[in-house]
Amino acid sequence: MNTILNEREDMTEEEKQLFLHDLKHVCGEYFEADGKYSLDMTRTEKGFSVCILFDAVRVKKFRKPR
Repeated sequence: MNTILNEREDMTEEEKQLFLHDLKHVCGEYFEADGKYSLDMTRTEKGFSVCILFDAVRVKKFRKPR
């Protein structure tokens, strides 16, 4: 059973890789990327600042769902 942990200071490397794996699928809908993604998390007064970096070769055309 998965437990949601509150007040964590960081994600494990495995959790970061799982997050980035899922994110690649979402980003793939909007961008053609080189496949290299990185994640940076910084503690802030309100929680965390999360920055995801990747190089996009092009922005794909997309339409609003009907």
